[in-house]
Amino acid sequence: MGKLLCDSTTVTETFQTSSPTVPWGEHNAATLETVDLVDQAITAMAAAPWEEVIGLEDPQRRHLTKLHAKGVLWNHPKVHGSSVVFRLSHGGDVSTDGNCLFTASQRAMARDVDALDLRRRTVKRFLLDLGSANEEERQVINDAIRNMYSPDLRNGWGVHVVQEVKLLAKKEERVALDFAIDELVQLGMQRELVAESIYKERCVPVNDGSSWAKYMSISGSPDDEYDIITLQYTEEGLLSVDENREGHTAAFGDDIAIECLATEFKREIYVLQVQAHGSDAMVDEDNCVFFLPHHPRSEICEPPFFLFMKGTGWCGAGADHYEPLIAHASSLIPPEKVALIL
Repeated sequence: MGKLLCDSTTVTETFQTSSPTVPWGEHNAATLETVDLVDQAITAMAAAPWEEVIGLEDPQRRHLTKLHAKGVLWNHPKVHGSSVVFRLSHGGDVSTDGNCLFTASQRAMARDVDALDLRRRTVKRFLLDLGSANEEERQVINDAIRNMYSPDLRNGWGVHVVQEVKLLAKKEERVALDFAIDELVQLGMQRELVAESIYKERCVPVNDGSSWAKYMSISGSPDDEYDIITLQYTEEGLLSVDENREGHTAAFGDDIAIECLATEFKREIYVLQVQAHGSDAMVDEDNCVFFLPHHPRSEICEPPFFLFMKGTGWCGAGADHYEPLIAHASSLIPPEKVALIL
């Protein structure tokens, strides 16, 4: 699951030989003119037909199929004349367990690292960059986090029907929290209103860089220090309280996490996002999907990798789930014939 908005340097590992893309230093514009970097038989086997990907409308499938057939052109932002044409294939389903950003990124990069390690490295990179940020940069980061996870409930209803407030409850304090809630419930107070009050009073709000790091470290495992509490509101007031009693909820990846990953691996990350899903929400075919670029703070040492973001059905017309895209570099497609220039 995911949330789409900041930034963040140091890993020099190269791809495994099984990776569908290659490190930037191993190719240049000249070699791409004469050599196809991926065997076409391998490309055909690795490509998951977009017709088989669930949760898409026909116009979306047609557009995605065209992107695969004609490719997308990536130009190195710093090295003039260095460009690569990528054919993008769907990299398969990943679990909707809240860790999908990191699982999809691992598969898209074809690296020998698990999703939990990617999550830890993302948080570490964020804290390193936050530590070197000036006061103005810190304020921008804190404002972005507050808007996403501790929104001003007096505003924003023209865009969102439901807004969420995220709080962090220490696992070791859950028994005491439950006891405090039950005491007031036994006095005749409504449980959800009591829970809202107790959690707001005793839990950590996700509203700045420090609390974001605690939040994004949560993978839904018993080893997590905190559990995520979610308060949902409509314009009329409190809608529900997700108390996450089993502690299985993981922190969804967001734009800040993606840009930290980009910096950690010194490469751009492009998120191919479905504009809307459901026939009643479909826009015109040429604009039904679009790329969201995420740039590293550091130098770019390798080609980008790509993620696919689509809806799972519960979020109305939005996108909330990351899946991997497999990028095959190809010199067989002339740059002037590509479907899109990134």
